[in-house]
Amino acid sequence: MEFVETELKGCFVVRPKKIADARGHFARVFCHDEFIQHGLNPNMLQLNSGYSHIRGTVRGVHYQATPHAEAKFVRCTRGAIFDVVVDLRAASPTHAQWFGIELTADDGTMVYVPEGCAHGYQTLVDGAEMYYFTSARYAPGSATGVRFDDPAFNIAWPAPVTIVSDQDRHWPDFE
Repeated sequence: MEFVETELKGCFVVRPKKIADARGHFARVFCHDEFIQHGLNPNMLQLNSGYSHIRGTVRGVHYQATPHAEAKFVRCTRGAIFDVVVDLRAASPTHAQWFGIELTADDGTMVYVPEGCAHGYQTLVDGAEMYYFTSARYAPGSATGVRFDDPAFNIAWPAPVTIVSDQDRHWPDFE
């Protein structure tokens, strides 16, 4: 796997190295030891998936607050999504900045989201699906978010936003 750190400290784009032959290809998409070598949390405890019917759907931007902060490891498994990470770590040199990347099922590129960062995505096609591992179990009392259109971040979603949940539309302004 190839690990490329993004402009957000501790956030990585991870690309599988595909070994191809007449049958197709094979690639490792997670390795505990390689995560440790890159200073990433390798303790993934839960696997979640999301499916959206309509292009332009935005989910997020979510995170779990301390003491249940979680790292995420995200991959698109059908179609294409625009994946976004927002740095909410007060002591981070990239605090309140965001990073976005297109993930597709075809290329298999993944994103590692460190603890203390929020995560969201927009579907770029109808019928998009993604999954993500988390390093902490879901804790409803710690689940929170920032608004997808919060002016503190000015996230540049690549397509018109068609669907957003009421919860995601009404997170308070980030301070």
